[in-house]
Amino acid sequence: MSGPVGVLLINLGTPDAPDAGAVRRYLAEFLSDRRVVEIPPLVWQPILRGLILPTRPAKSAHAYSQVWGPDGSPLAAITRAQAEALDARLGEGVIVDHAMRYGRPAIADRIAALKAKGCERILLAPLYPQYCAATTATANDRAFAVLAGMRWQPAIRTLPPYYAEPAYIRALKVSIEEGLAALDWQPELLLASFHGMPERTRQLGDPYHDQCVETARLLAEALGRDVAVAFQSRFGRAKWLEPATDTVLAGLPAKGVRRLAVVAPGFSADCVETLEEIAIRGRESFLAAGGAEFVYLPCLNVSEAGMELLADLTARELEGWWVAS
Repeated sequence: MSGPVGVLLINLGTPDAPDAGAVRRYLAEFLSDRRVVEIPPLVWQPILRGLILPTRPAKSAHAYSQVWGPDGSPLAAITRAQAEALDARLGEGVIVDHAMRYGRPAIADRIAALKAKGCERILLAPLYPQYCAATTATANDRAFAVLAGMRWQPAIRTLPPYYAEPAYIRALKVSIEEGLAALDWQPELLLASFHGMPERTRQLGDPYHDQCVETARLLAEALGRDVAVAFQSRFGRAKWLEPATDTVLAGLPAKGVRRLAVVAPGFSADCVETLEEIAIRGRESFLAAGGAEFVYLPCLNVSEAGMELLADLTARELEGWWVAS
């Protein structure tokens, strides 16, 4: 086999700027995905265009502005850094790039770029430990749609969910223990907050909920302590997976939990949902309800444990295509 092998890390996406116009463009694409909102377009699009897009972007832009850094969106900056670090780790014979399902860099552009660099074999790697149709599947859908328009397609593999992989649980354990060791106090509870999904997705057979619960169970076993589970980022009036993170945070002090640590094992990189929703608003809610100490422990990001995990996962999926030097 000749030519390099491509690895395309794929994450959710982010607006180009923390302003209402950029957020509106981003939300229009994101919330028009049939995998994300499973309501017939004839019903949903008037709601989206008439009610949500005129009002929600300003609120979301404020949230993004709270976490926007010199390199732009945290999700964009971290995913780019992960791709660069993984490229250096894997070394000769592999080209690692990154793309976003919504926004830029676009999946179509990066597949074309890898193909132009001679990659006739590409591993698509959606960075979602737990499988959900609204995350993993839609990333793959978009890539396959790009392939459908190509005369000369590369060979494709896809990274499976890794919610129960020993390397993933080990990386989380190392990261959490390092974070807790840096504190001058110890939490009475460790809460794992996963991104929420409508309850209907579970009823339709999506394995996401069960995979989140299994991740938390394995993590608790590895840490030797209880790990509570909650689901964040509710949107709309439909019933979502429970318990809801915001409700849990507001209610814990009354139950005697005054020192709390929160982790977000379902996110491979910190983003507005972790940094603003949990580390800022979640902290405020917990302390206002009577909590005394609160810490949000970062995602794996570009940590040594996180990069070792990504290297292990991708090297395994590249077997037969590439041999580490």
